[in-house]
Amino acid sequence: MTGTFEHLLRNSVVHGIESPAQRLAAGKEPVGSIQVSVAQESNEVAIEFRDDGAGLDLPRIQDKALASGLLPPGAAPTDAELAAFIFQPGFTTAEQVTGLAGRGVGMDVVRNDVNAMGGRIETATAANQGTSFRLVLPLTTAVTQVVMLRCGDLRVAVPSTLVEIIRRVPVAELPGLYERGVYVDGAAELPFHWLAALLQGSPNGSAGSGRTVPLVVIRSAAQRIALHVDEVLGNQEVVVKNLGPQLSRLPGLTGMTLLPSGSPALIYNPVALATLHGQAARAATLTALAAARHLADQPIQVQVVSQAPLVLVVDDSLTVRRVTQRLLTREGYRVVVAKDGLEGLECLADELPALVLTDIEMPRMDGFDLVRNMRMDARLTQLPVVMITSRIAQKHRDYAAELGVNHYLGKPYVEEDLLALVARYTGRVSVA
Repeated sequence: MTGTFEHLLRNSVVHGIESPAQRLAAGKEPVGSIQVSVAQESNEVAIEFRDDGAGLDLPRIQDKALASGLLPPGAAPTDAELAAFIFQPGFTTAEQVTGLAGRGVGMDVVRNDVNAMGGRIETATAANQGTSFRLVLPLTTAVTQVVMLRCGDLRVAVPSTLVEIIRRVPVAELPGLYERGVYVDGAAELPFHWLAALLQGSPNGSAGSGRTVPLVVIRSAAQRIALHVDEVLGNQEVVVKNLGPQLSRLPGLTGMTLLPSGSPALIYNPVALATLHGQAARAATLTALAAARHLADQPIQVQVVSQAPLVLVVDDSLTVRRVTQRLLTREGYRVVVAKDGLEGLECLADELPALVLTDIEMPRMDGFDLVRNMRMDARLTQLPVVMITSRIAQKHRDYAAELGVNHYLGKPYVEEDLLALVARYTGRVSVA
């Protein structure tokens, strides 16, 4: 956006700020002022260029529009319609080409650059007070190189700058690495972890079917760790997306992206994960190893294990589905997700959950229609439903109650409140 910023500054100088004599005559300071301000607004950044000049010369713009045929004779345009003419291709009020103005680059180029970024431009002007141009651009254009790693079904992205080296370790050495929790790299002893264990997944990995396994050495500042993964999927360039308020609290999570396949991938700093969860991951790994040794010494026994309560999460937002699924899974629940009401009904046909969490606004079938269909099915009449939505008006709450919704929760929700509701409706007094 450098060219766009330059052009807006040039416009402020040439078209906005008056001469010292004109400013004095208007009761202003002889030296003009141009302010450039930047602010983040949710997933967008706003850059405003504001001057304290004479404002847009609307009569002159109208004359130019009439002369160029953009405005029919006799028309009575509003001030906003006149201001919009400055974005027409080739439109300028400069009398001559100078080093600052009239260089053949008009405001249409500025608008095209902003639109190409997926943003918008807002204009405000007041006679003898000045003009402002406010660019609102998405914070979705940060591009970085990542290395994709796989642990079972889990795929994780790690910034390439953190990956020091990738080694191949003989399968025979893997049990010793897990027992010691240390990988010797030259004269250095590096903490050794299974990547999924740092993410509170499986406690340890397997040797697989090959002769060697991949081991990734990660460096962040002065700290280094060694990670066992199933596969290094390769290096690729990705666009980093803003995390939002819910995901931004997760430790070690630096960003997220969408892969070419359309699947989301979370970008982690494994060293930060190891700092926070390394001891817990190590304890889980040792417990799993001890349990494996114990089972190996015991005769095979068939045990009936009661399944954890199943919760169905229905929401068209991929982020909400992922965050809620991760939260509930971490608390010991089984979770199945659906992106709209129709898919939710299909899930209800497969296995009856203990609780349904649903949004309202969704494609194909919204949350109200989903609940209506559930209450018409004798098998689902008594199934608890918690509606989680940004629609918090009383009329929506009343309508949900009429349909048979058990609880109505506004977004963004407090995790502790949601967990308490889930525990109550699934019959779990305490959630481990």
